[in-house]
Amino acid sequence: MMLLLVLLPIGAAVVAFTVTSNRLRPWLLPATGSAHFALAAWLVPQGEQWMLNRWLGIDPLSRMFVAFISLLFLLLSLYAPGYFRARMNRNNRVLCGCLLLALAMMSLVTLAHHLGLMWIAMEATTLATAPCVYFNRNPRSLEATWKYLVIGSVGIALALLGSFFLAYSMLEAGSESTLLFDDLVEHSHTLSLPWLHAAFVLLLVGYGTKMGLAPMHTWKPDAYGEAPGIVGALLAGGLTSCAFLCLLRFYHIAHIAHDDEYTHRLLIFMGLLSMGTAAVFMSRQKDIKRLLAYSSVEHMGMLVFGMGLGGLAAGGSLLHVVHNGLGKAVLFLAAGNIHRAYGSKSTDQVQGVLQRLPWSGWLMLIGFFAITGSPLFGPFVSEYQILSGAFATGHTTAGVMFLVLLLLVFFGMGNTLVRCSFGPAPDTGNATDSSGQRANADSANNSNGQFADNFAMVAPIVLCMLLLVWLGVQTPQFLQQWVHDALEFLQRTPDA
Repeated sequence: MMLLLVLLPIGAAVVAFTVTSNRLRPWLLPATGSAHFALAAWLVPQGEQWMLNRWLGIDPLSRMFVAFISLLFLLLSLYAPGYFRARMNRNNRVLCGCLLLALAMMSLVTLAHHLGLMWIAMEATTLATAPCVYFNRNPRSLEATWKYLVIGSVGIALALLGSFFLAYSMLEAGSESTLLFDDLVEHSHTLSLPWLHAAFVLLLVGYGTKMGLAPMHTWKPDAYGEAPGIVGALLAGGLTSCAFLCLLRFYHIAHIAHDDEYTHRLLIFMGLLSMGTAAVFMSRQKDIKRLLAYSSVEHMGMLVFGMGLGGLAAGGSLLHVVHNGLGKAVLFLAAGNIHRAYGSKSTDQVQGVLQRLPWSGWLMLIGFFAITGSPLFGPFVSEYQILSGAFATGHTTAGVMFLVLLLLVFFGMGNTLVRCSFGPAPDTGNATDSSGQRANADSANNSNGQFADNFAMVAPIVLCMLLLVWLGVQTPQFLQQWVHDALEFLQRTPDA
């Protein structure tokens, strides 16, 4: 049954590529998302499961990622029919099919327990989502797609080299080389440390490129900026989470090899560097989607920073995977609605959003406070846990830097989003998309051809926001248990 998490969306993608109706095809997304989530909800509570000689499995570390990827896709798929109805001027065959393939490959990443299979699945997520970035079919989206592919390919090539180094470190230690994570974990205490150091650096750079850690983040502003909002949300909340899971696999191996000090220093440095880079580029940023891309760089930095601290902060990082993904869904989907209405992502044209699109505008503004760690929202809980962990482990300087960078990001991000939210709305002529065509000539929700908030494109964002509020008020018991089990798994030794 576990394999159905991969085969189901692949089968749905085949159907999407064969269906001829531009109106019916988008409904495959919520149908598949619902079935996939139901299957994940049935499998995950059953505990550890294995198949194909332990090449695939659900363990305490991957359990939360399996469930969250499925939930995120379901929430985004509910937005898809309304979005495609507003974009009937474009054929959605490739985008629908590739989104389903992306779900299949992200599911495979979370299930993979073979180093080579995980590497293939991670690269396949890039190949599946690259055509989605080119949906608007203009020179800027073409450039963004190629940058995404080229930089991502360089990163995954370095990850492959790191994988070779890791396998060779076992040979140097006199053990039999293997690519199964179970075997790697079992023999990690015998690994050659010099080769392990080199392997971890290459793997951190390689999979860090997929996450968008600085300075390997340069593909993000272009790809997120030109992709449809639903694609940006999936990249920022789904693909990056899968890349983080890959890093956690190697973090586990390094821990058993008694290489904690080396890996922790690297992760703390990369985390603060990413947050600092995001803070610099967010200041005076006029493009809303590019702003959200730098926000993603910041939050990927938070994830690795927390893991570098360990303990309480590591638990906060795992919890932040869920909070960040939901927050990015709110922001990218709301930004997509704003782009449809204004035909622009620049604050030079986007003004008075609260007046013109009250629902999307308020959701964007509230989403800004949520993602920057304001109280009563999920990110506040996980960011506070990371900050507390920094001081609890004696990393006072790093904790102060983390707090200062959070404040800089808050002011930089707020400067852009608050400015475009208030004030008078500009003349509401027919909006144009980034290719210069009318953005909503076929919109079914507004008789005069102008985009307006509608239930189909607002309700999924509200649902994501309600989940963020719920997680900010109370972390459910099952999620606390998943995080606890994942931390125990990462600290587990072969003798445990």
